[in-house]
Amino acid sequence: MDLKKLTLIAVFAVTQTAAALPVFAEAAATPTTNAVTATPTASSSPEASASPDSTPPPGIGVDTPGSSPLPSESPLPTATPEPTTAPTPVTPSIVNTGAIQLVLMMNSNKMYANGTLYLANQPMTVKNGVSNISIRAIAERVGLKYLYDYKTKETVIMNGSNILRFKLNSKIYTVNGKKVTMRGPAYTYKNTFMVPLTSITAALGIPYVLDNVQKRVILSLSTKPTASFSVQPTEIFAGQTTVSYTANSTSPSGTAIVDERWEGRQEVFQEPGSYVVSYSVMDANGQWSAPYSQTITVLKPNEAPVANFITDKDVYKIGEMVTFTDLSTDDSTTPLTTEWNGNALAYFYPGQVTIYLTVTDKQGLNSTAQKTITITDEVLYNQDDFNKLFMPVGAAYSMDGSKVPTWNKVQYTSTSEAVTLIRSNSPEAVFSEGILYRETAFGDTRFMLHHRNMTGKNVKMYVIATNTGIWPAALTFKNSGIGGPLEIPTATGKKSVENYLEALRIGKPFSNMILQPGQSMPILTEISNLTIKPEQVVSLLSDVFSDYAVQYDIVMLDATKDPLQSLPYLNFLDRDGVHNRGTYPNATRLIDVQQVLGTEPSRLLFGDKTDDPNLTGVDALTGVQESNAGNFGVVYKIRLNHVAANTLITFNPRGGKYQGPIMVNGQIVQAPNTGTIQAPNQSSVVYRTGAYEESVDIVFSTASGNNLPVNLLFMPLPARK
Repeated sequence: MDLKKLTLIAVFAVTQTAAALPVFAEAAATPTTNAVTATPTASSSPEASASPDSTPPPGIGVDTPGSSPLPSESPLPTATPEPTTAPTPVTPSIVNTGAIQLVLMMNSNKMYANGTLYLANQPMTVKNGVSNISIRAIAERVGLKYLYDYKTKETVIMNGSNILRFKLNSKIYTVNGKKVTMRGPAYTYKNTFMVPLTSITAALGIPYVLDNVQKRVILSLSTKPTASFSVQPTEIFAGQTTVSYTANSTSPSGTAIVDERWEGRQEVFQEPGSYVVSYSVMDANGQWSAPYSQTITVLKPNEAPVANFITDKDVYKIGEMVTFTDLSTDDSTTPLTTEWNGNALAYFYPGQVTIYLTVTDKQGLNSTAQKTITITDEVLYNQDDFNKLFMPVGAAYSMDGSKVPTWNKVQYTSTSEAVTLIRSNSPEAVFSEGILYRETAFGDTRFMLHHRNMTGKNVKMYVIATNTGIWPAALTFKNSGIGGPLEIPTATGKKSVENYLEALRIGKPFSNMILQPGQSMPILTEISNLTIKPEQVVSLLSDVFSDYAVQYDIVMLDATKDPLQSLPYLNFLDRDGVHNRGTYPNATRLIDVQQVLGTEPSRLLFGDKTDDPNLTGVDALTGVQESNAGNFGVVYKIRLNHVAANTLITFNPRGGKYQGPIMVNGQIVQAPNTGTIQAPNQSSVVYRTGAYEESVDIVFSTASGNNLPVNLLFMPLPARK
């Protein structure tokens, strides 16, 4: 056989051997082509594979023992596996210094670290063309920390700031939170969690070579420390910005870092341009890390913005609209913060008025401009007429609220939709974990939750659905809105209703699930995904449909605990005697108004107990009959069939402060846009009709944390001049 043929045979043999490992050459450093020449001997090896205290908790990575097929012990496959995308190394590639070589014997549990034999708890095996290794064995030999996260059901290994997470029977793992696809899934064999070897080497940048002659994989493990740093802030201006450096260093062997070296570091860069800053560290063994470098771009000195504005005129009548145009400029495209002082839509006293505009850039530099205008004693509109005509939708304005109770009440017919309301609002301040409410319902069900965490620790809230029947139950998740967690109850109540109405407005697609008999599952996970800190409040308004009866548990629980495991051991919490909880039927009210509105002042009341009666129901935990005070959680669908031309509709609270959204003809209006409306002498603009009669559709639900009753007011607009 000639030399050319011999060469081709050798190349072909090496190619077939390499197929046993996934190709991650792009992610790892280019390996040396020289295989280890000294064959480690077993005579020098310790017989123990790992120290006792490194054994993971029982059940880590175990699905059902013995359920996985036996990995292949056959010779390396000849078919090249399909390529896959390798993760980018999260640390610089390790240089082969020869300090530590870890040799893994193929289809064997033997592992040699610099010639010393260690025995893995399971052999490195080839399964479906992929070389797999015990995650415990590789972690111990490479010096990685590993654990089992019972909450996420993931096996986790850590190397400094790098975190890799694996799930049983999944080909997806995460590298520092980024999802990456492996060549094969993680699996268990004889209670050992196995993963593709290259999921470790690629993610951590560990170079390796294949030795076909001795059937082994050689990993090159550096003992050098690594260094890195971050820089704040992101924008640095010459001569103005103080730069802060946050250094980070790790040692693969855990050796202490005893020295560091900076090059090019400056606290304040005096001139604009690009600067290279490097950082290195030395460990107690005297080994220096490779320099870690960043290029810092220093911008020219930031200049203060220039405030400037104009008005459309210099002289105005009383009640005449004033138009302001902001002409401020800045050397950056970042939006400026503006603050007006003395500006108004119109002025109602004669004399001179000085208006100020202050603009501030992102770096805190600012400037102020001013202008003086003159208001004559000629009256165009009085203040009340001007507000009715020109106050923007959502804006609040002052009015004489004492006359409102004398206005005629709007006449309407009311029907209901068969929606069961589960209101969980007591105890509003929750001082211990437990079950806040439990109820069984089927068909259309609405959840209205509003609670404050006063346990002194981080908690989560859950709605846990349990199928107590004998047939699978189909659940459909409809419109839903969540508010918080925040420390302001009215803000969370407002946001939950706003998000609910937004889902209704855009027609957000529904989702579905099947709950098997006896099965329990957290639902409405938008709330259970949130961690609620002490003294924070969370609100939820959400609609669910089930075709069979389902038991629902409203639970507040320590954020670190598993809700399904904890549920059987939780106590029912007592109500606080002030706030409301209960189950109420017919929780969607349909209000149809046929009379012509707007030809004279009139009002439509909500939450007053008389014109708008409270829903009656029962507290399922006590069996006591309840009244839904304020009708929180009730959704009102209001059809105004005849609203006269030139009619103003406003929102007027009567019981105290109010803030919350209303949907008008498919558009969400805040009442008010900013702050709160004060009862009874403030109103927020909801809608104005034009030159013709209109029909108006309004969807409204009282936002948690607010005061009732409230009015929708209808009044004719003054004539325009």
